[in-house]
Amino acid sequence: MEPSKASAKALLIPILGLLAAMASFQLGASFAKRMFPMVGAPGAAALRILASALMLAVARRPWRGLSVKGPWGAIVAYGVTLGTMNTLFYMSLRTVPLGIAVAIEFIGPLGVAMAASRRPSDLIWVALAAAGLLLLLPIGLGGPRVDMGGAMLALAAGGCWALYIIFGRRAGQAHGSNAAGLGVIIAALIFVPPQIAIQGASLFTLKAIPLALAVGLLSSALPYSLEMFALTRLPTRLFGTMMSLEPAVGALAGATLMGQILAPVQWGGMLAVMGASAGAALSGAVHPEAPTE
Repeated sequence: MEPSKASAKALLIPILGLLAAMASFQLGASFAKRMFPMVGAPGAAALRILASALMLAVARRPWRGLSVKGPWGAIVAYGVTLGTMNTLFYMSLRTVPLGIAVAIEFIGPLGVAMAASRRPSDLIWVALAAAGLLLLLPIGLGGPRVDMGGAMLALAAGGCWALYIIFGRRAGQAHGSNAAGLGVIIAALIFVPPQIAIQGASLFTLKAIPLALAVGLLSSALPYSLEMFALTRLPTRLFGTMMSLEPAVGALAGATLMGQILAPVQWGGMLAVMGASAGAALSGAVHPEAPTE
């Protein structure tokens, strides 16, 4: 086999794995929305976090080798931002289409990427992201109305995504590969008890539990594994550029699974955000990690 063909074949499998991770994450979000009538959006987020924590605890046992005297500030902050991000994002999905919510949320980590850049030319991507946000938000530019409250929740989730990246890096430096598992367990300890106090046993309905397990698998365990597989095999810029497809995958999932058909102006806004993200990756700016936990 020629070297170029061998190289292309070596890239194909991780690329397909990354695409599968995106599809899995969005499919998980569609399952989570089915839980909203049963336990509400915060309850669905709590159940997802709990299912993810149980799966990661069994699969990784992240407490092994853990010292009680070790640095805990970063890992606690990581767990808090992770849980808050998931809760706000699910709350936004009550009134905002999945693809639009994902695109708006992308503004947060894109801001982290731009903040790390010192190139004046990268202001182009900032302007493109701002233009995309203007097209997505309900500010009277002639496009369909999007619920402002839901849009602000998605934007707040994006801010938490930015903090998730910052604290996640610090937690990783302190706790290595166990950081993700420890973070989601801490998130479960913080976000599940309040929902139990509010909803009691009704949080764990027979209809909600199978959906929660599916969401935990599709939105955390499976995409996390696939993304780690792809991240170690793809060039950084290619990985970052492909991650820019996430809003489009979300929009397609929303259309096929939930009947959320977007207007052309909304697609234009999403494409602008995706273009800004891809441009940031290709220009060498630090690209946002995906919130797969």
